[in-house]
Amino acid sequence: MQEEARICLIRHGETAWNAELRIQGQRDLPLNEVGLAQAEALARRLADQHFDAIHGSDLLRARQTAQPLASAHGLPVQLETALRERNFGCCEGMTRAEIQAADPVVAESLAARRPDYVIPGGESLRQHLDRAGACLSRLASQYAGRTIAVVTHGGVLDLLYRQARGVPLESPRDFPLPNASINWLIVQGENLRFESWGDTAHLTGIAQAPFVTRI
Repeated sequence: MQEEARICLIRHGETAWNAELRIQGQRDLPLNEVGLAQAEALARRLADQHFDAIHGSDLLRARQTAQPLASAHGLPVQLETALRERNFGCCEGMTRAEIQAADPVVAESLAARRPDYVIPGGESLRQHLDRAGACLSRLASQYAGRTIAVVTHGGVLDLLYRQARGVPLESPRDFPLPNASINWLIVQGENLRFESWGDTAHLTGIAQAPFVTRI
């Protein structure tokens, strides 16, 4: 039987568009001041945790979140394009209200979370799951019996949570995805289980972007 891989899954820190409830997708935005503070707090919280490697999305907000942690552990951040956020195509940079005003059909399809709906210029939930899930499986196999950190995006965390808990892709999201949160995932072969979810104890006193359930 394959050994377990223990993965510390981390959502990137806050950006200006998180605070404005704008869909970022694969737009390459930096962290805002709050996000930078969150990244530093995250590194302090995990300073005594052993990691065999640190991997992350190559988008700037993930790289900026991962760098203080990597520096604290003397490890490089190994970048993975497959860990990027979902490509939201024509919706990137827009709020839900703006999408509704521009194209009610697109807005309704997003709200319904249709797994195979491909956003114009973007990708579907299932395509995103296939991309990110394959990357996680590869990392879990590569680091079987070891512990790694993975810095990624809310959409990736959403998909992995659903996969681990058996929650359908089309079900409304009713669980939090805080910026700079710590989420411990155990992977053994095809089996995923979370040891903990949404840990933000290290962010006490640091502002948080609003929780959005349906993106």
